[in-house]
Amino acid sequence: MEALLAKEPHVRAADVVLHGGKIITVNAGFAIAEAVAIAGNRIAYIGANAGALAMADARTQVIDLKGRAVMPGLIDGHAHMDREGLKQVFPSLANARSVAEVKSMVAELAQRTPKGEWIVTMPLGDPPYYFDVPECYAEKRLPTRQDLDEAAPDHPVYIRPIWGFWRHTTPLVSVANSRALALAGITKNTVAPSDTVVIDKDATGEPTGIFYDNTIMSVVEMTLMRAATGFSLEDRTRTLPAAMRAYHAFGTTSIFEEHGVAGELLRAYKIVRESGAQTMRATLVISPKWNAAAVEKFEPVVEAWASWLAGHGFGDDWLRVSGVFVDIGPSREDELRAGTWPYTGWAGFNFATGLARERAKELCLACAKHKIRVVAIWPNMLEVFDEVNREIDITGQRWVLGHISALTPAQIAKVRELGLVVTSHTNRYVFKEGHLLKEKLGPERENEIAPLKSLIEAGVRVALATDNVPNSMFYPVWQSIYRRNRYTGEAVAPAQALTREQALRAATINGAYVTWEEDSKGSIEVGKLADLAVLSHDPLTAEEVVLKDIRAEMTFVDGRIVYNATS
Repeated sequence: MEALLAKEPHVRAADVVLHGGKIITVNAGFAIAEAVAIAGNRIAYIGANAGALAMADARTQVIDLKGRAVMPGLIDGHAHMDREGLKQVFPSLANARSVAEVKSMVAELAQRTPKGEWIVTMPLGDPPYYFDVPECYAEKRLPTRQDLDEAAPDHPVYIRPIWGFWRHTTPLVSVANSRALALAGITKNTVAPSDTVVIDKDATGEPTGIFYDNTIMSVVEMTLMRAATGFSLEDRTRTLPAAMRAYHAFGTTSIFEEHGVAGELLRAYKIVRESGAQTMRATLVISPKWNAAAVEKFEPVVEAWASWLAGHGFGDDWLRVSGVFVDIGPSREDELRAGTWPYTGWAGFNFATGLARERAKELCLACAKHKIRVVAIWPNMLEVFDEVNREIDITGQRWVLGHISALTPAQIAKVRELGLVVTSHTNRYVFKEGHLLKEKLGPERENEIAPLKSLIEAGVRVALATDNVPNSMFYPVWQSIYRRNRYTGEAVAPAQALTREQALRAATINGAYVTWEEDSKGSIEVGKLADLAVLSHDPLTAEEVVLKDIRAEMTFVDGRIVYNATS
């Protein structure tokens, strides 16, 4: 082991030594060691306990792992990390088991809120999914404006809708009391802004205060109830470090925001970085808002971007901006949501990124010409990528196709041919919607659902991702191995299951490959950045029931502890 893993010890003594454990290196041979030493922000030694301890001096922090597993810091390929912090902005209604308890929580908020000020809460139900509302309440009904009036007669009250991707089912429900409806100008004559919105009304035609969004991203909150308070820049910058800590608690040390970030979120990252409070390495894709300006030709715009977006993008090991998100659209609902620009609510990305298909192709061609990588999350962009490649070679640019739902064998071959990297979304397409995809595709096509094994066998780099639903990378690790569906308990396309080694590679080194950083992170190897996690359980041997619930006991980024479960 010593000969396989260790290099000549650095002259400098180690700052940190972790010994007496199981070091899962995720190197090319997936070797296992006993100890690792860190000097500065780099891995200085991997091997036997004696070799690591020999690098310690009086100032070295020596940590006895007591048999615990250590692995490279996990890399989330589609994180939406900021949302985890934003959940702290508004008070929670979690653990209420009746409408009466919801009213009691709102009444308590009213007691400590000055009269006339808004009371805005998190959605009905329990995070992270907000499943089973209103069935989770004793009354089996939703609260109404009258309920909220009784709880807070002197305040406008609004219970926000869920961010629909948490649960992946509709409708999304929000509730306002009478004062809130009045401030928002909503009466019995108010017309819904789109066919996907229902303003619930009683027998007399008066609004009940309940709104239904039959779409996965709320239109109500961004239009009818825009008068209610939203997230400020101060909210975003204050809670972003807390979001980082929440992800560190599960061993995540790097994130990729492939859906793109809008200006307000990018600004928050910049402020946090400049303040010295950033502890999570982040690579951000740009989310453009195309209806903000009349762009006749994309070529000059993209040419101007190339000075900072081309290749690996602009930034450093901590914060980097790289690539452009491209989508086909937009929908009527996206146009309505975009009306709040520059405010983006829970999204963090611009709503008006969608383009007509030919315009999307034009943009992709311009990006290909100027070596700016394109990132997409829907299968309809695969054909566009193929058409672009016939004119300009993109095979070495690591364009990204994310949110993999279902791919045919022909599509997998095309992904490989184009040199794309992919990120999965097993939280949605296996755990929550796998049973629906099985019904849609039929048994003969079941292996097309989240076909991770087929992609890997084809030579495609696959990275895992959470999409913040929930925020632990051990959920997609578990799902990619066991592929359990929440509703049926059965495995979805079990032939596509990964081995534990493959799943851990997809959660680490493959994530580093997505952002061109496989030479500096993603595995525990001498000379690489000292990003690693000490785990509560061994992911190579933990029972299935435990695997998804693994937590970090300590998380290191850049050689320093950024999370310690005991402090």
